[in-house]
Amino acid sequence: MKQTNFEVIIIGGSYSGLSAAMSLGRSLRQVLVIDSGLPCNKQTPHSHNFITQDGEKPAVISAKAKLQVELYKTVHFYNGLAVKAVKNENGFEISTASGAVFTSRKVLFATGVKDLIPEIKGFAECWGISVLHCPYCHGYEVKNEKTAIIANGEMAFDFAKLISNWTKDVRLCTNGKSTLTLEQTETLQKKGVLIFEEEIDSFEHKDGYIQNIIFKNQEKAAVKAIYARPPFEQHCHLPKDLGCEINEQGLLKVDFMQNTNISGIYASGDCTTQMRSVAIAVSTGSFAGAVINKDLIEEDF
Repeated sequence: MKQTNFEVIIIGGSYSGLSAAMSLGRSLRQVLVIDSGLPCNKQTPHSHNFITQDGEKPAVISAKAKLQVELYKTVHFYNGLAVKAVKNENGFEISTASGAVFTSRKVLFATGVKDLIPEIKGFAECWGISVLHCPYCHGYEVKNEKTAIIANGEMAFDFAKLISNWTKDVRLCTNGKSTLTLEQTETLQKKGVLIFEEEIDSFEHKDGYIQNIIFKNQEKAAVKAIYARPPFEQHCHLPKDLGCEINEQGLLKVDFMQNTNISGIYASGDCTTQMRSVAIAVSTGSFAGAVINKDLIEEDF
């Protein structure tokens, strides 16, 4: 790539990054999108709860989006991994793993998060297929099915209440001694929730579709879907390297205008919110692009 200086560099070229790029391309801005091609939903067969694209494959949505963004000739793409970022008096300098260096006035991180998959055999293979994160994205497809939740304590109680909206056939697996209160336990049992305290050994599945939970005592629980919220970390370390604040949930801290605490750095999409969905990513990315354009106008006018 001959051009190395841009008005905006977007790190992350999935739904949020592409939405921001479209806003900025339509604003005639010189933009570079750097993307390493590792979206967190790469294993998910279908995306839901996003009008006009409900039930579409995630990769199809992003590919179509990129084709549309590429029509804006001021938007450029670089396939690679951003590994270093420096803020200076002129803006930012971004270096990639291959040694390429690009500069810009503004930077948007749309880098998502990385789920930390627990060491349960079969979990990774089922993640995003039949082991699910969000009922709003996937709950309708497994409505009224035998469903398990892997969680404990307060989160388990709240999660069980939520999932009971989609199915009454719920098994709560605490994966070890329950830390639910007596009152919470009694409430869930009255609602028909079965509570399993045995530690989980593995998942029996076929091509990622769960069939049985196998406990360490070799008992089985037959289920068609599992909800779990494994811990996660930021997919990209560069915002932290630049001094961007991380909130108590491990997300990049942004204000209502998608600004981080560092001037000139913005963030959008899954790296900023617990509401992980394509629709939210698109919304925050589109808004961030408009905000960045307005900030550039204010600086130059």
